[in-house]
Amino acid sequence: MAFLSQEKITEIRNSVDIVEIISNYITLTPRGRNYFGVCPFHDDNHPSLSVNREKKIYKCFSCGATGTVFKFIMDYENISFMEAVKKVADIGGMHVDVKTTPKVQIHNKLHDIYDLSLKFYINNINTAAGKEARTYLANRGITDDIIKEFQIGLALNTKDKLAKLLLKKFDEKDIMESGLVNKNAYGYLDLFYERIMFPLYDLDGNVVAYSGRIYNREDNSKYFNTRETSIFKKGELLYNYHRAKDVARQKNQIIIMEGFMDVIRAYTIGVKNVIATMGTAVTKTQALLIKKMAKEIILCFDGDEAGAKATMACADILLNIGVTPKVIRLEDNMDPDEYIKKYGKEFEDRIKNPISVMDFKLSYLKTGKNLSNPTDEAKYINEAIKEINKIDDDILRELTIKKVVQETGITEELILSKVTMKEPAVIKMGNDKPKVKIDKYEKAERNLIYYMLRSPEVIKMYNAKVTYMPTKEYRLLAREIKMFYSENGFINEADLIDYVECDDDLVKTINKVEEANLNDNYSLEEIEDYIRVIKDHNIKNEINRLTKQMQEEVSPTKKALIAQKIIDLKKECNNV
Repeated sequence: MAFLSQEKITEIRNSVDIVEIISNYITLTPRGRNYFGVCPFHDDNHPSLSVNREKKIYKCFSCGATGTVFKFIMDYENISFMEAVKKVADIGGMHVDVKTTPKVQIHNKLHDIYDLSLKFYINNINTAAGKEARTYLANRGITDDIIKEFQIGLALNTKDKLAKLLLKKFDEKDIMESGLVNKNAYGYLDLFYERIMFPLYDLDGNVVAYSGRIYNREDNSKYFNTRETSIFKKGELLYNYHRAKDVARQKNQIIIMEGFMDVIRAYTIGVKNVIATMGTAVTKTQALLIKKMAKEIILCFDGDEAGAKATMACADILLNIGVTPKVIRLEDNMDPDEYIKKYGKEFEDRIKNPISVMDFKLSYLKTGKNLSNPTDEAKYINEAIKEINKIDDDILRELTIKKVVQETGITEELILSKVTMKEPAVIKMGNDKPKVKIDKYEKAERNLIYYMLRSPEVIKMYNAKVTYMPTKEYRLLAREIKMFYSENGFINEADLIDYVECDDDLVKTINKVEEANLNDNYSLEEIEDYIRVIKDHNIKNEINRLTKQMQEEVSPTKKALIAQKIIDLKKECNNV
């Protein structure tokens, strides 16, 4: 390993229980010798991810995600292998001094332009020209610490100062693509002027856009935002994600709001496990990100009718991917920003006492209906049944049915007759997948590696008798197995996965090999058969190559030499 020995990596992995670690991220239920949960690495709401305590690995029978505790944390938290090793070592009470390399980020000219614009705006707000803007923010409870934390800046009343600065350092094409500068018959003009500038970030914390707010003049638009660009796609981002993700995992709770000012206001009272959708409908991409942040997900959108509709829509998207959120509804049509300004830390009591998503939905469905009116009551019951049918949680379904019965007096039997009963979740095991036909040569390669992963004896036979594995993915994996065994003197699937630092391609190949699901016991004759088939394949490939070469050769002498090689190979093939 580049930073720690394989022995140390194994010791760190063995210092923790993989079931306990993964249980901190997703709910696991014991079934037989394994534990099952909903896989966080693809869109799913059935428990298809299996965790094996003895083997110290996990596997999803749906999307194929496979690995050790390090790989799980890497993919879940989007961190490097060594960062995951350090995190597990800390959990296991082991002190390790490892070097971690920052994640390589795709950083292009637009990022550089936004980096410079951020410095420009921040500098402006801290000059004498920014005094009025700072006073405006202070009067609204935004302290200097919050200004610094969220990198709030200022666009001055000059209309081309940023444009001139950028044109000194960047190409016009990139500047125009950034969306920060416009061009007309008079020249280049800043998109923002006389606005307080709130940076918007991507998932890694890079500034990729702005929302500018007026503060000292009349304007038709209170907020004005950068248009979408190649680095700013609203549907793929969540405001404050890069700051909130670690706090959310520590608390195992994330609060979702609509606007970035709601998030900033929450910070003023110390609530930091909060993100915002920036006023757009929640996309499936965003929902899957939210799903990985914490077990408890609380929706706290604006208290008006639009906020209620947004809550309904967001709840449905989360329910579709197996997440049952909770809800906070704010009175008097207030948004979180207004509520916290008025009630301050009382907002924390609301966080501690959210309502269930179905309590919110039933309340919303009753809006504008008179349940004493048979038509309205029937409409409410039918709409409630539709919502009940969206719930996977059996307990929540039953409690909601009982609540509708109590509210309306309709019989539980009648509601049950209209409710679509959920099928029990079926766990699809690896050998339940449709079989993909492979030829005898690939089958020999796959099966040989299957036993190489389990037996030093087979590795030694491979080293002695196989010079070349025809299929590239198997060839690369066989090479890693040889190297691992040479360095460590043993072979183990979990150790090998960590040895290759959870290389995605190699782990996929390991998973593909494991899906052969062969008997762990083998005979030497069986291994010899696999080796014989591989040799046969290599010889036939070489004969084909030489035959083509002979056809293209013009020299009779060289043709004869190639022909003799082909004859010798055919004899060897017959003897294999």
